[in-house]
Amino acid sequence: MSAYMRRQFAFVGIRSPERRAVQRQVFATLPRPDAEAVIGFAAACWQRDDREYQYAACDLLRRHARLLGPNELPALEQLITTRSWWDTVDHLAVTVGTIVRRSPETRSVMDRWLEAENLWLVRVAILHQERSRDATDADWLFAACRRHAAHTDFFIRKAIGWALRSFAKHSPETVREFLDTEIAGLSGLSRREAERGVVIGRARARRLLADEAYDHIIVD
Repeated sequence: MSAYMRRQFAFVGIRSPERRAVQRQVFATLPRPDAEAVIGFAAACWQRDDREYQYAACDLLRRHARLLGPNELPALEQLITTRSWWDTVDHLAVTVGTIVRRSPETRSVMDRWLEAENLWLVRVAILHQERSRDATDADWLFAACRRHAAHTDFFIRKAIGWALRSFAKHSPETVREFLDTEIAGLSGLSRREAERGVVIGRARARRLLADEAYDHIIVD
């Protein structure tokens, strides 16, 4: 496990299913937490050497993301920029995305993170809408992708591709049009990921149309 993470972190060596089983047992014995308790637990886990503690924190943050709001974003920023790697950062992006959807005024924080020197804040800003589906702010997403289209870091290029791929599953033609207008701007890595989403999104749309046609025949 440590080798997979390029030996940046120590691991107890517990596989995710077993770790989550233990977490469920422990969390079930606790009273329903508030935002302060959730953030406090995460901060304590971030002080431990073994990576599984940070994974437990990420799971709890996602589980109780609806308890969190704009006031918790500074604490999440601290987690994102400490002991940083994609394995925790991408989980934290989901929690951040939940906050931004519930509190649209926090989009200004994403604007700031998008311009940050820390690449992990940039990655979270790009990815925070990944699970927004049809509620995605396409204009903001496309502007963010253009802003960092020439970025040379693998993790930023991958984030652009993943964000576009996720949106394309729900709005394939919108992403297809964006890709066609940015033919020379995006990296090959970002484009390939996005185009996979377009393929999936078009197939999904065809299935929905087929289901609607079948339902119409049955009703008739």
